[in-house]
Amino acid sequence: MSSIAKNDAKNSMNDSDVENSKDQAKKQANDQRYYRFKPLNIGRILIWSLFALALIVAPMIFTSSLALTMLSQMGYLIIICLSYNILLGQGGMLSFGHAVYTGLGSFIAIHAINKASGGEWPIPLVLIPIIGGLGGVFFAAMFGYVTTKKSGTTFAMITMGLGELVASMALMFPEFFGGEGGITTDRVYSKFFGLDFGSGLQVYYLIAAYCFVCTAAMFAFTGTPLGRMLNAVRDNPERVEFVGYNTQRVRYFAFIIAGFFAGIGGGLTAINFEIITAMDSVSVVRSGGYLLFTFLGGATFFFGPIIGAVLLVLASVLLSELTKAWLLYLGLVFLLMVMYAPGGVASLIMMNLRVAKFGHFKRLIKPYLGVLLAAVMTLVGAASLVEMIYHIQLNAAQGPKVPLMGAQLDTSAAATWAVAIVVFVVGLGLLETARRITARRWGQVQEAIEESIKKGEG
Repeated sequence: MSSIAKNDAKNSMNDSDVENSKDQAKKQANDQRYYRFKPLNIGRILIWSLFALALIVAPMIFTSSLALTMLSQMGYLIIICLSYNILLGQGGMLSFGHAVYTGLGSFIAIHAINKASGGEWPIPLVLIPIIGGLGGVFFAAMFGYVTTKKSGTTFAMITMGLGELVASMALMFPEFFGGEGGITTDRVYSKFFGLDFGSGLQVYYLIAAYCFVCTAAMFAFTGTPLGRMLNAVRDNPERVEFVGYNTQRVRYFAFIIAGFFAGIGGGLTAINFEIITAMDSVSVVRSGGYLLFTFLGGATFFFGPIIGAVLLVLASVLLSELTKAWLLYLGLVFLLMVMYAPGGVASLIMMNLRVAKFGHFKRLIKPYLGVLLAAVMTLVGAASLVEMIYHIQLNAAQGPKVPLMGAQLDTSAAATWAVAIVVFVVGLGLLETARRITARRWGQVQEAIEESIKKGEG
């Protein structure tokens, strides 16, 4: 009887253990469900909503035809610069041939439009950018297999060589590239929900829709395992190989994805302009422009290339209308940014937001104003000298007068040259003084922020 009682007690204990384990499993499951819950990221939703709202509202605020054209260009250049930043910012791949995939995507797209308008291909216009993207994928898969076998300087040289190769092939295959005159098309060949895309406003909203979707897709790519691994390949390729990943394959897949979005940007370019020429779309100069403005915007931040695309349109449309020496000014800006702000405009914004977050921005207002005033003075003196030299070399037949910011500079008067030189030299000296004061104050602010952080940790 006693053994039976012991067995009953043992069984009851086992039953209670089973029940306890079940309760613990349920509790763990409930805990896991709780920890898996992720609250909505209100800040991110707000930023993306503001981005969508800005794309929708922009043509209602800037209503002129020039503004609409510039907004359309900004839309597809945002896609192209972001696609380039997959290579440069995320993967550390300095490419000098990104225009190859944008330009070839444009040619694929414009041939598709001509086929569709001729009734051969039943493709609506809204899907033409996808055709351009697939064209970009095809050429990126073909050329990328060669270029991504190497990294660093060798990669950069191979991309430059491929860019020159494709640009030189433009005259060898006039059926595809259209020779020097390029390929023309007519985007008004069908209707999509009542839209024929004959007006610039309808084309803008098509570009804006692609811009939003592609930007969101490229942002999502940064959080994927491939996107993370691409960052690791950029930072420490030896360690990535040590843990068993093929760095060449990671670069190759990223190259194809960048080619896809570049092709979409090229397809939107074909729709916007209805003409594509090889001299402009696949040239090394165009590739250099994407590199320059992605760097100026800030390759280390996701939104940096968006700023770069806006600056690219402003420089190529507005600045080129104001002066013939706009490339010279652009080169000087690039040089100064590389020397004093290698992180680009986005980096400057984020660093000052950090200063403002810790409440030290007021200490920098006066130094910033000093730098700004000295920079304006230097710019006035430099611009006066540059414009007068350009006028003497290129427009001397139009007389000695040069218009500059509402004033008339007389290139035949020695006093004008003397004043310009004095303003430039004095401005340069003040700028250097203001820069040193700002740098000293900036260092003090950074030390104060570090002390605040240490106190918070303690």
